[in-house]
Amino acid sequence: MLIAKFAGSAAVLGLLTFAAPAQAAALTDPQIAHIAYTAGVIDVAAAQLALKKSKNKDVIAFAKNMVRDHEAVNQKALALVKKLKVTPEDNDVSKGLVKQADAERATLSGLDGAAFDKAYVANEVAYHKTVDGALESTLIPNASNAELKGLLQTGLKIFQGHEQHAEHLAGMLK
Repeated sequence: MLIAKFAGSAAVLGLLTFAAPAQAAALTDPQIAHIAYTAGVIDVAAAQLALKKSKNKDVIAFAKNMVRDHEAVNQKALALVKKLKVTPEDNDVSKGLVKQADAERATLSGLDGAAFDKAYVANEVAYHKTVDGALESTLIPNASNAELKGLLQTGLKIFQGHEQHAEHLAGMLK
């Protein structure tokens, strides 16, 4: 299963790093906003699954933080696109993220107890590394609107904290 997890993370990494630089440069702010929003929705859904399945108090606390923080950032994103009168645009990257997340949730849904907790937290580590890297290297540099760029930078700081928290939690669950 760990091999599948890393393969899944590699697929997400491939989607988020946009193998071709020209493709990244071609992303519009509405597409970038949709990718960022979609990434947040995906993490909220994974956290909600953890809240249903986990009995581990540390995993539950972590999942509650994911829901709170990602929903807060997504609410700010929705307010910003409304203010700017921009409609987020679905795109191949956001569609690929959803497809990969659905597959990962299906895998996690089949697990229980400590196996679920370890797999969920390992996925959170990999997912946050990938999303943080994409924010830093692709989404933030390619955003042209200063307010969108600022929101992405704020999100990156929060999500880097999530990555560290997930890594710490993963170490506790070994």
